[in-house]
Amino acid sequence: MYTTIGSNLDVYYPPTKRPRSIFEAIEREQYYQEPGIEVLPDECLFEIFRRLPSGKERSSCACVSKRWLMLMSTICKDEIERATSVDETVSSDENQDIEDDGYLTRCLDGKKATDVRLAAIAVGTSSRGGLGKLLIRGSNSERGVTNLGLSAVAHGCPSLRSLSLWNVSTIGDEGVSQIAKGCHILEKLDLCHCSSISNKGLIAIAEGCPNLTTLTIESCPNIGNEGLQAIARLCTKLQSISLKDCPLVGDHGVSSLLASASNLSRVKLQTLKITDFSLAVICHYGKAITNLVLSGLKNVTERGFWVMGAAQGLQKLVSLTVTSCRGITDTSIEAIGKGCINLKQLCLHRCCFVSDSGLVAFAKAAVSLESLQLEECNRFTQSGIIVALANIKTKLKSLSLVKCMGVKDIDMEVCMLSPCESLRSLVIQKCPGFGSASLAMIGKLCPRLQHLNLTGLYGITDAGLLPLLENCEAGLVNVNLTGCWNLTDKVVSALARLHGGTLEVLNLDGCWKITDASLVAIANNFLVLNDLDVSKCAISDAGIALLSRASLPSLQVLSLSGCSDVSNKSAPFLTKLGQTLLGLNLQNCNSIGSSTMELLVEKLWRCDILA
Repeated sequence: MYTTIGSNLDVYYPPTKRPRSIFEAIEREQYYQEPGIEVLPDECLFEIFRRLPSGKERSSCACVSKRWLMLMSTICKDEIERATSVDETVSSDENQDIEDDGYLTRCLDGKKATDVRLAAIAVGTSSRGGLGKLLIRGSNSERGVTNLGLSAVAHGCPSLRSLSLWNVSTIGDEGVSQIAKGCHILEKLDLCHCSSISNKGLIAIAEGCPNLTTLTIESCPNIGNEGLQAIARLCTKLQSISLKDCPLVGDHGVSSLLASASNLSRVKLQTLKITDFSLAVICHYGKAITNLVLSGLKNVTERGFWVMGAAQGLQKLVSLTVTSCRGITDTSIEAIGKGCINLKQLCLHRCCFVSDSGLVAFAKAAVSLESLQLEECNRFTQSGIIVALANIKTKLKSLSLVKCMGVKDIDMEVCMLSPCESLRSLVIQKCPGFGSASLAMIGKLCPRLQHLNLTGLYGITDAGLLPLLENCEAGLVNVNLTGCWNLTDKVVSALARLHGGTLEVLNLDGCWKITDASLVAIANNFLVLNDLDVSKCAISDAGIALLSRASLPSLQVLSLSGCSDVSNKSAPFLTKLGQTLLGLNLQNCNSIGSSTMELLVEKLWRCDILA
C-alpha cells in the first residue's frame, strides 16, 4: 500500500492491522520495514508536518512512529502554515474555531503518565476542541513524565486553562517554564509533592500567565517567598490561594499575596511557619475574602486571631475553618464573632483551648451565623452547647458535633431557655457521652428539625429519642441512626406515625434490634421514602415479602447488607421491588446463593446491584 505526502514522495507501508489509537501505534513498536521518508532529517520532516492542512492529518502522521509523534509535538500552533486556496482556507478556518475552545480534559495516572502519552494528547486534542484541563497523578517508574512531555503540551495546547501536577518529582522548572511560554491563558495551577519545582518555575508562571486565578501549592519544599512575591506582583486576577506544608513559605510570601491580590476571595493556609503578622495582613487587606481556612499554624498566637476579629477588616467573610491552632481561645473566638459580622459558617477542629464560655460568647456575638461545626473540641460540655443554642440570636440552621468527648449526659432545666426555632439540621456523631437526657433537651430547644444524624450514639435508647421525635413539628426528612444498636421497633413506629408523610431517607444500619415489625410500619405509613438502609438488622424473608406488597412508589435505594436471615426465598420479592429500584445492596447476605444472585442481576438489569 502506498500513500502520498506532498506531491512527489511515496512511502511503502507493509500490510498490518490498523492501529486504533496513537497510543497503540507508538507503544506497540512494531517495525516491519523502515519507510523511506525516515532518511529525511528532522528539519525536513518538520517543514512537511507544519504544512499539513488539518489537525486530523497531523494526528494520523503522529501514529506512524514515536519519532514522528515527538517531532509533531514540538510544532507550535503559530508555526503551522495555513492553506492558501479558497477551499483549504475554509477548512483551515473551521479547524481554527475548534482548536481554541479548550474544553477537553485529560487525566494521566501512574503507568499511563509518560512523555509519549503527553505528546499524543498534545497532537490529538488540537483538532477536537483543544485541551482545557490536564491532571497528572504520579508517574511511570521506568518511563515517567519529564520536562519533555510537559513541553509537548506547552507547544501543542495553547488553550490549556488548568494544570494539576501531583507527586511528579521528574518534572522541574524547565517544564513549568515551557507551560508559561506556551499557555498564556492558564487560569488554574495545582502543584502537590513536586519536589523538583522551585521559585524559578513559579516566577516563570507569574511572568507568562497573567490570567492565573487559582493557585494551589502543597508539599513543595523548594517553593518559597520569592515565587509567591512574583505571583503577587504579576497575577492581579488571583482569586483563590491554597498553601500547605511548604517549609520555605513565611510571612513575607503570604503577606505579599494578601496585600497585592485585591480580588482574593478564598484563602487556605495550612502547616506554614507564619506568625501573627500574616493574620494582621489578612484582616487589613482581605476585604474581599469570603472563605478562610487556617490549619496547623503553630506560631500564630491568641493575639493574631484576636486582631483578625478586632480589626473588623473581614467584613465579607462568610466561612471560617480553624484546625489545630493554639491561638484560638475563648478571647479570640469572641473577637471573631464580634468583628466578622457576615460570618455564616464556623468550623472548629481540634481547637483544645476553646471552652463553654468562649462558645456562648461567640454565639451571642455572631449575628449572621447559620452553621456551626465542632469536631474533637473536648472542652465543650452539654451545658455549654445547650446554653449556646439558647443564646444564638441568628438564623442558625445547622449544628454538628463530632467526637466531642467532653459532652456528658446531665439533667438540666431548659424550660426557661429560648428555643432555637431556626435549626433544621442536627448532626451528633461519635460523642459517646451524649445520651438520652441530652436528646430530650435538644428536642425541646429545636422543634423545627428536619435532618437528624445520630451516627455512633450507641448509648441512646427509645426513651431518649422518642421525645425528640415528638417535638419535631416541621416533619423529619432525613434520619440517620447508624450504629445506634439500643434502638428498637418502637422508634420506627414513632417515625411512621409522626413523620411518615415527610421522611425521604432512613438509615438504620447496625440497629440489630430492628425487626420485620419495622418494615410493616414502613410499608403502611411511609409515603415519600426513597432511600432505606436496614443493613445488619434482624430482617427476614417475611419482612421483605411484606415490603414488596406495599405501595412505595418513591423507593429507589434499598440496602440489606449483612442481613443473614434474608435468603433465596426473598428472590421473587426482591425481583418485584427491583422493578422500580435504582440501587440494591445485597453485600454479605450469605444466605443468598450465587445462582440466585446471578438470577437477580439478570432480571434487574436496570438496577445497580451490589453483591
